[in-house]
Amino acid sequence: MKGERSTNRHVISILVENHSGVLSRVSGLFSRRGYNIDSLSVGVTENPRFSRITIAAFGDDNIIYQIHKQLEKLIDVLEVTELESENSVCRELALIKVRADAGARSEIISIADIFRANVIDVSHAALTVEMTGDQSKIEAFIQLLVPYGIREIVRTGLTGVQRGAATLKISEEE
Repeated sequence: MKGERSTNRHVISILVENHSGVLSRVSGLFSRRGYNIDSLSVGVTENPRFSRITIAAFGDDNIIYQIHKQLEKLIDVLEVTELESENSVCRELALIKVRADAGARSEIISIADIFRANVIDVSHAALTVEMTGDQSKIEAFIQLLVPYGIREIVRTGLTGVQRGAATLKISEEE
């Protein structure tokens, strides 16, 4: 309904010049408006002149719209698009270190297999598991590991692309 304000999760994909200071200027737009960035990932694209920034934030639709418009005004920002869940694929990487004595090790490995996660490190007292998926899948996996004793979790932040042939890139002539 017009005039209604809602707080939703927004995933914004930004193509930028690969220069120092760009990330600071982009993230500053959010902080100046009092919005926390829930997830942030940055990496170079297929062309080393450009980087892709993916930001997930919860916010009022109107404020996110204003941030979008302000992002487009930054000199180093080339393209901005919101990745809507029905038109995009988003994933996150998590490394989870869990207590795993000899008795629990096979149970944890079975859970990892069900979630298509990979055991990447084994010691006498712990396993480290690599998991890639959407946030709800990673959260479900983590909840199943909680009873074993999670020692450490490291997450990359959300990254994503539009489905199909749509791309966030400038033409080769530019």
